[in-house]
Amino acid sequence: MIITVTMNPAIDKTVEIDALVQGGLNRIKRVEYDAGGKGINVSKTIRELGGRSIATGFLGGNNGRTIAAVLKEKGIESDFVWVDGETRTNTKVFEENGALTELNEPGPVITEEKLEELMSRLLGYAGLDTLFVLSGSIPAGVPKDTYARITREVHKRGSKVLLDADGELFRLGVEAAPDMIKPNRVELEEYAGMDYRASEEELLRIAGKFKEKGIGTIAVSMGKSGALFLLEDKTVKCPSLSVKAHSTVGAGDAMVAGLAYSWDERLSGEDVIRLCMAVSAGAVTTIGTKPPAKELVNTLKEQVIIENAG
Repeated sequence: MIITVTMNPAIDKTVEIDALVQGGLNRIKRVEYDAGGKGINVSKTIRELGGRSIATGFLGGNNGRTIAAVLKEKGIESDFVWVDGETRTNTKVFEENGALTELNEPGPVITEEKLEELMSRLLGYAGLDTLFVLSGSIPAGVPKDTYARITREVHKRGSKVLLDADGELFRLGVEAAPDMIKPNRVELEEYAGMDYRASEEELLRIAGKFKEKGIGTIAVSMGKSGALFLLEDKTVKCPSLSVKAHSTVGAGDAMVAGLAYSWDERLSGEDVIRLCMAVSAGAVTTIGTKPPAKELVNTLKEQVIIENAG
């Protein structure tokens, strides 16, 4: 069973324009609305792949009711804690040249009572056959060590954890030794205190230190440079796939979904790598934060090139 945790969901509003004019009039050519937030995006992709997950976290207000309705319509189970305030709207401004500007709202403030209610629900799902996907930002009122706390508590009950976060959430989270992580290049550079673009060798060295902490699976997404995978028995690099890109929004979430789905289906080795690369590449061809079709993912899996690394 896969449980995705989205503490700060959003209505993702993606607008397309020719070119952003700061301080002037911008005419929108197209608008897309999606139920979003990183964990919710993971659940949507898992559903498209034919898998099952339960989406949890916090929802509030009319936006929250809209997200809940969309998930139900898509056949995605959910078990959110309802809070006062309004779930945020995140606006993504996509220009014709591929540039992306994101305007993210903060979201509602979460009380200690509501946080403990969510913790109680999560622990109710914890068990030997459960994977928790902890991804994305947290709203005001939630401590920075919350992902680390969840990881430690569900580990006591035999569950697995996949962490996809940045900044302090990531730094504290990895100290609890989640079973899988999916940082991108920038997140690893920030974690290591680098003020320059790290080489692949440096990224592998940083990732290797996570292995020493007991983290078994590490996927490092590098955008157009592809991805690095450090699995239990191999370390490999995959060049990016050649696809007609529309937007990179959601590509990282799709790779997280590939890791989670692979765990649930008991896939291993090359099958995990091919699925993660294919679903991530497929995500950049979609509009907004929509998942790629399973048929496209299956086609792209055959195009994945796996090279030894490290």
